[in-house]
Amino acid sequence: MSQALKEYLSFCQHRVEHALEQRLPSARILPQKLHQAMRYCVLDGGKRTRPLLTYATGQTLGIAPAALDGAACAVEFIHVYSLIHDDLPAMDDDALRRGKPTCHIEFDEATAILTGDALQALAFEILAHDPSIVASDANRLKMITALAKASGSQGMVGGQAIDLDSVGTMLSLPELENMHIHKTGALIRASVTLATLSKSDLDPAVAIKLDHYAKCIGLSFQVKDDILDEESDTATLGKTQGKDKDNNKPTYPALLGMAGAKQKARELHEMALDNLSIFGDEANLLRDLSLYIIERSH
Repeated sequence: MSQALKEYLSFCQHRVEHALEQRLPSARILPQKLHQAMRYCVLDGGKRTRPLLTYATGQTLGIAPAALDGAACAVEFIHVYSLIHDDLPAMDDDALRRGKPTCHIEFDEATAILTGDALQALAFEILAHDPSIVASDANRLKMITALAKASGSQGMVGGQAIDLDSVGTMLSLPELENMHIHKTGALIRASVTLATLSKSDLDPAVAIKLDHYAKCIGLSFQVKDDILDEESDTATLGKTQGKDKDNNKPTYPALLGMAGAKQKARELHEMALDNLSIFGDEANLLRDLSLYIIERSH
């Protein structure tokens, strides 16, 4: 990781942590158990890759971080809701997330379901009303639409459904990519889209290039996750290592071999950089982030 990205990552993690804490309901107000679970799952954990993408895209476009706090929180709330539900016994049945017990283990299954539901609703409440968002009313509506599509049956939830239906099946490369374009990639693309919609006079051609960049890193992120699931360990990952392989899920290493999967990640990184060629040094954080995604250890 470059020093510039390391410093910016630290800045964004501290910034979004504070913003998330401010927007979460207090654990002291009713229903206390639900609010405790929301705070337990959201705060003090995770790489915050999606908020980082929102802030870094904003920096590329000259948007102040303060104008992106609401969008960054909304996308992180959706991400955490998806993790809570993915970990449930009916889904991936995992007991560890971000280095601590999953929500249904720490609380109970019913609370975990409700916690995910509440975080999803809170994300859209923020996009609709958060005063930090400076987008026009028309663009605010587009932000709500973009996040809803990225989260639903044509995005993350649809990808998870395909994933569950594909257990024990050897998918083709296009089928595997289609699954992950929805399951992982859709929300990563939304992280960038929410930032582009925060700039009312943005050239549509620039927005398209940034969306293509996000599509590439969304796929490379999943390729690297598949690699780490086989090469890393539980302590480093903060979640159960080898879970996908044990559950006989289709992965890039299973389809392409480990060397082929690593080559695929590198190719996606190069494609991401190509889409940033219209920018100068102002996009260096996005370039560094693409490299970090394929070189990370967890």
